[in-house]
Amino acid sequence: MSDSGKRVRLNRVLNAPGKGTLVVAFDHASVLGPIPGTEDPCNKISRFVRARVDAILLNLGLIQRCIDCFPRAATPGLIARIDWSTVWNSLSQGEHGVLRGTMLATPEEALRHGADAVLTYLVVGTGDGDFETREIARNAQVARECERLGMPLIVETLARGKDVANPGDPKWLALHTRIAVELGADAIKTDYAGSADAMRSIVQGCPIPILVLGGSRSSAALDMVRGAMQAGAAGVFFGRNVFQSDDMEGFLQQARAILDGVEP
Repeated sequence: MSDSGKRVRLNRVLNAPGKGTLVVAFDHASVLGPIPGTEDPCNKISRFVRARVDAILLNLGLIQRCIDCFPRAATPGLIARIDWSTVWNSLSQGEHGVLRGTMLATPEEALRHGADAVLTYLVVGTGDGDFETREIARNAQVARECERLGMPLIVETLARGKDVANPGDPKWLALHTRIAVELGADAIKTDYAGSADAMRSIVQGCPIPILVLGGSRSSAALDMVRGAMQAGAAGVFFGRNVFQSDDMEGFLQQARAILDGVEP
């Protein structure tokens, strides 16, 4: 990546090699509504900031409403989700689910809101060729605009649908992460392969940084952080495992120790 604007902005989000990046994903409500843990969002964001997470993923609406949560000093990187998908609801409806994806904002609008990077979905394995074609075209268009602006693009690559028995299957992970690279992504958010060894093959085969997503709340979340770091991943995106935690600050502290390589 030769563009200096992208380098500067991505450095605000990702840590240097050897120290994992901790991103809190707090964009769930635009798809799932006010699920537990998303109440009083500005207070939650303030707690993420005080915990010194490396970056926060938000929709533009919350960036506008909660801008006072970001102090001048020690402000985390800001990643803007700029699209929306029915994938989380449609796939649960079987053959009756209709897959749709749409843009909510442009990279330029995210830049004006203060974002350091933008993030979009890329979903494969759905069995719906028209939907996946639109996914490719939309991400390619975003990538070209990000190149023009010097805005880093993080693509959330996922295998979901009737053709996917295991979203963490390395075959699927290798496929959609490489597609994102070819489209012009600068970093990737994706599923964990289930073990450090399986994930290592994906990380080593991908020429851009990979961050592992946490998914649903799990008692094994910290083990996933350990596995991701052993595999050489650039870090983690954790949402419900953070904002639905009974001890959010304690969980973030433990995750940070693993990411920094200083776990007792």
